[in-house]
Amino acid sequence: MKKKMNLSVKILLGLVLGIVVGAIFWAAMGAEAAGAFTGKYIKPFGDIFVNLLKFIVVPLVLLSIMDGVISMGDIHKVGKIGWKTVAYFLVTTAIACVIGLIVATLFKSSFPVLSLAEDAVYEAKHSNLMDTIVNIFPGNAVTPLVNSSMLQIIVIALLFGCGILLAGEKGKPFGDFISSFNEVTQKVMGFILALSPYGVFALMVWVVAAQGPKIISSLGLVLLAAYIGYAIHVVLVYSMSVKAFARMSPGAFFKKVFPAAAFAFTSTSSVATLPITRDCCDDMGVKGEVSSFVLPLGATINMDGTAIYQCVAAIFLAKCVGIDLSLTQMILIIITATLASIGTAGTSGAGMIMLAMVLDAVGVPTTYIGIIYGIDRLFDMGRTALNVVGDASCAVCVSHWEGKDAA
Repeated sequence: MKKKMNLSVKILLGLVLGIVVGAIFWAAMGAEAAGAFTGKYIKPFGDIFVNLLKFIVVPLVLLSIMDGVISMGDIHKVGKIGWKTVAYFLVTTAIACVIGLIVATLFKSSFPVLSLAEDAVYEAKHSNLMDTIVNIFPGNAVTPLVNSSMLQIIVIALLFGCGILLAGEKGKPFGDFISSFNEVTQKVMGFILALSPYGVFALMVWVVAAQGPKIISSLGLVLLAAYIGYAIHVVLVYSMSVKAFARMSPGAFFKKVFPAAAFAFTSTSSVATLPITRDCCDDMGVKGEVSSFVLPLGATINMDGTAIYQCVAAIFLAKCVGIDLSLTQMILIIITATLASIGTAGTSGAGMIMLAMVLDAVGVPTTYIGIIYGIDRLFDMGRTALNVVGDASCAVCVSHWEGKDAA
């Protein structure tokens, strides 16, 4: 009997072929022409796949969290898993900020003072922390679903999930409906996941063809600093976490989570990667009730990769405009970045909004974000992959803790 190629191998194959084909386009046509051609004729196939994922994400997040809460059967258990999850995310994000600042400080003397071009005027949206907190709570039940406001959707799911538990026998029919609807959603998700290698291929062809090595060479140093920070965080935090807290081999963990990390790397969306992350966690034996709760929450509030990126970017941009950040300002970056992470959507490019908030806090003009905006997608690929790996590591650890508590 012929052995069927698994999804992770197909995604890896799509990733490698996308890089090769993109490089061929770039070499044959040049970055501008290759970017225009692939953006017009190849990238749309990747966009179709991402659109399908975005279509399934809202019902997936809403129903999986509600079903996860219902399956716990106890309102106190929801609170127990919730505080463990949030504590894990906040601690790892704070550590990520420290790592980002240390790496950026080591590179700072090599960062160039750039001549600020007049077109470097990308205006990021400002994000007020108190407004973010207020906006977590929806004013109605429909708008968050239409606008894909993930924080509000999570609040809706938690409220209705807890309401079903507290309603007892009267809430059981509605709970059964939610469980059934969630199962149907999982099957639809399976159809969409089968297309992931093709989506990864199309997106990767476009990225490589449009960017090429030239865009990396101009700002390669700050890009290198960010990726060193990503690598350190993976080795120090996630490897140690799954080993110490879940008694799992780091090698086995990274092998299992690779499909989600690979798709996150190309799609640059934690939310769009949710179905694949859930599939990887199932493969690692994570309890369904835990992954249904932890992963959608993590896609919204766990931004370790984004935290490292913005710390590196803040120091780099400060150096570019001649500002030398003090120790107090660096501590402020850690605090602001950690708290702001709860308000950053798990969608492509959302880290730029968060970076504007951090720059405001330390007095660096946000207009200068435009200096690195041209290669932001290259940062975004690594930081999104890191965020998704962090979501999975938390799910593995919380599942193990819950197993011990139940023993």
